[in-house]
Amino acid sequence: MSVDYKNTINLPQTDFPMRAGLPELEPKILKRWDDIDLWGKLRADSKGREKFILHDGPPYANGHLHIGHALNKILKDIIVRSRQMTGYDAPYVPGWDCHGLPIEWKIEEKYRAEGLDKDDVPVDEFRKECREFAAKWIDIQRAEFKRLGVLGDWDNPYTTMAYGAEAQIAKEIGKFLMQGSLYKGARPVWWSAVEKTALAEAEAEYMEHKSTTIWVKFPVVTPATPELDGASVVIWTTTPWTIPGNRAIACHEDFDYVVIEVTAVDDGAKGAVVGEKLAVAKALVDSVCEQAKITGHKVVAALNGSQIKGTVCAHPWRDYADAKGGYDFDVPVLAADYVTEDAGTGFVHIAPGHGADDWKLGVEHGIEVPQTVGEDGSFYDFVPLMAGKVVITQDGKEGDANPSVLRELAIAGKLLAKGSIRHQYPHSWRSKAPLIFRNTAQWFISMESHGLRDVALKAIDETAFYPKQGKTRLHSMIKERPDWCISRQRSWGVPIPVFVNKESGEPLRDQAVVDRIVEAFKLEGADAWFSSDPSRFLGNEYNVDDFEQVKDVVDVWFDSGSTHSFVLEGREDQQWPASLYLEGSDQHRGWFHSSLLESCGTRGRAPYDAVLTHGFVMAEDGRKMSKSLGNVVVPAEVNEKYGAEILRLWVVSEDYSGDLRVGEKMLKQLTDYYRRFRNTLRWMLGGLAYYDPAKRVAAADMPELERWVLHRVAELDKIVRKGIENYDFTLIFRELHEFCAVDLSAFYFDIRKDSLYCDAKDDPTRLASLTVLDILFESLTAWLAPILSFTTEEAWLTRHGDADGKSVHLRQIESVPADWLLPAADAARFDLVRQVRRVVLAALEQKRYEKEIRSNLEAAPVLYADAKYVQAFDKLDLADVLITSQARFADGAAPDGAYTLSDVPGVAVVFQKADGEKCERCWKVLPDVGSVPEAPGVCGRCADAVGTAEAAE
Repeated sequence: MSVDYKNTINLPQTDFPMRAGLPELEPKILKRWDDIDLWGKLRADSKGREKFILHDGPPYANGHLHIGHALNKILKDIIVRSRQMTGYDAPYVPGWDCHGLPIEWKIEEKYRAEGLDKDDVPVDEFRKECREFAAKWIDIQRAEFKRLGVLGDWDNPYTTMAYGAEAQIAKEIGKFLMQGSLYKGARPVWWSAVEKTALAEAEAEYMEHKSTTIWVKFPVVTPATPELDGASVVIWTTTPWTIPGNRAIACHEDFDYVVIEVTAVDDGAKGAVVGEKLAVAKALVDSVCEQAKITGHKVVAALNGSQIKGTVCAHPWRDYADAKGGYDFDVPVLAADYVTEDAGTGFVHIAPGHGADDWKLGVEHGIEVPQTVGEDGSFYDFVPLMAGKVVITQDGKEGDANPSVLRELAIAGKLLAKGSIRHQYPHSWRSKAPLIFRNTAQWFISMESHGLRDVALKAIDETAFYPKQGKTRLHSMIKERPDWCISRQRSWGVPIPVFVNKESGEPLRDQAVVDRIVEAFKLEGADAWFSSDPSRFLGNEYNVDDFEQVKDVVDVWFDSGSTHSFVLEGREDQQWPASLYLEGSDQHRGWFHSSLLESCGTRGRAPYDAVLTHGFVMAEDGRKMSKSLGNVVVPAEVNEKYGAEILRLWVVSEDYSGDLRVGEKMLKQLTDYYRRFRNTLRWMLGGLAYYDPAKRVAAADMPELERWVLHRVAELDKIVRKGIENYDFTLIFRELHEFCAVDLSAFYFDIRKDSLYCDAKDDPTRLASLTVLDILFESLTAWLAPILSFTTEEAWLTRHGDADGKSVHLRQIESVPADWLLPAADAARFDLVRQVRRVVLAALEQKRYEKEIRSNLEAAPVLYADAKYVQAFDKLDLADVLITSQARFADGAAPDGAYTLSDVPGVAVVFQKADGEKCERCWKVLPDVGSVPEAPGVCGRCADAVGTAEAAE
């Protein structure tokens, strides 16, 4: 009668399910973390350790999270968790940016929908609505960030609108005021006519825009060289509306220029006249003639730029009757290095009120900087010819200024040609309307007066950048940037707490006044500036009537750039400077930039030791995400469908130093990666049900295969630690996935499952394998915990129980014994073993396809191999490794027809069927099946195992 041996087999036993059910599981784990106060336990556990501080760049509190938020916060969480598990105290304090245009714009949109004008609302009421709006979205975003598994001090975040924060921001402004580097000056800045405020460069989005281009003739009045007598210098511009602001022309001293005489024009020519002389760059003559429809010309003079500078021209509207003398000034030709020959004419029209380079060149040469355009984007009434004309309308469209300029130039006979160009042009990040450069009085922090530029450049050199090119990028920005414009003409923000003397125009520099302002802000917030009588701040020392109170608010980049002062310095659990700042690569001109300048200006160094940047998120086809294209990936929807764990895996699955892609196909592929990790943990848990710590086997006593696995653990430990140190979690993901899929599942587990299932419970090989499973489980759950924070917690609790507030995240990544690493030759032999195994498995796959066998256990392959392959199997059981019932190496040359693989020379396989009967317990085909009468139908090994099991019972 047949015996049922099923109950004698050590089949895997675990409650860890194959299907994760992450959307349901993750909220339960999050609740448990709250219930056991995981955050508090981590702080208590790591008290006294060296700190690792990742300072959170504050997102805006103005909407639901997008996929970029998910990338940013998950990456931060992975870094913080990994540092916490490698010996640091890493308290993460999340924060929010609460002031500024993004939030103010939302409140204005509400007013417009109700038919109200924001300017009719009392400022304190308006600010109160902004504050409430931000507070609402902080609560929403906090819940959404926590749902992603991001662990932090969520009960005590920082916000830039907290009274203490607003007071500290005012104090930081006061430092620049007192040192003398804060000043008020007029210069061109990016201006939004729609929002009626100056914008920082970081608030500008470059979008495709169609611009009108014009070629304009400036008649030479006083030539620097006789060859220019009677000629016109031709300029080219993509902003015709700036012509009223023209005050100079720039050339390049080293360029070759020519004066051409027009000899023929096409019938369609509008501005070119036969006989006139035009000065243009030699390299651009053909393109100018093509645009102006000049069909014939001759070169009458060849000049160098150095000969042309000093020439004086007339404005195109000089002597133009309708201008009524408004443009009868000289226009000098100046030399400038930024002039190019890429397009245009080789001459640049200079409007000092409408460009940073123009302004700088004008100031250097004492050129007037006119104010021509008002805050609403229309020309002032005193501007000749253009009074009231609109550059950008209030709904963000192009106004009538450009067409008016073209018309008046054409009537005056100075418009040589016109065209159009599609190019990237700055737009407001909120209204999406085109920006203009506008000369206006603003508050600036000098880059030169107190050496801020030099201090900042030195600080960059002393900072580590990941990737390294970030250093070059930020360095070039700081090296070339103008003074920092920090004022905004808005209502929601920290005011620039300055009083200006009405008689002298100078700001009041009095530390006692600054201190009174700061104390008031601590008690009542920055609203105190608008609700208090100025005497509260000025005190008895000054007459209120002698001073003007500044009502501009500070640029939000100054807000966020000051966070280091009230978070890193202001909290006991933090430390200044931060170990790391981490944001998207656009923050080289944003938060990294403003934080650097603020800190260098007040503390003499950067507020961070290192800067890490990640790329942007694109759709999986490489296109930009767009609702109209239907390719937007919403984190909340991914959480509900796949689980946040898949997003966490996505963050490390690609090189996040560049742009990342994500979409439905990629998410499904990531679930396959996830299943490999999960199944690896599940397989180990199934085997570890039989693990007894009292029977743990020392590494030195383990079989060769187990020693190799420990060697791989030691190698991976080094890789993981290096990846953590260098913030290269893509490397960690790639190596661990390869390890689980190839080294473990397809090799070690495949080989050792027979021993684990069928060997006697105390068999040395089985006990060694169980010991290795324990080591693998402890190692993998620690290595993966920062990335797969939910799954590793689930696996850890499945094995160790959930009593006493246990958590995988309270562990440390333990050091690996040095003697686990094998000599290079010993480790390399397993590469040869796997090559042999691959040839044999391929040969047996063919036999299964040909239906000669149904299982590899029916085979007893004969191998013909070079000596190095034979030696590689020293002390290894050949049949166990090949997962066949029998196997052997044969001497001599392989016979014809032996199976080979071209990429594994020196190995050939001859198929033979195994000799014997099939064991009913282990399914191997062996000669000794049935040799033990007390255990019919099984092999000798299984008979011993059954006897051992019965004796144990």
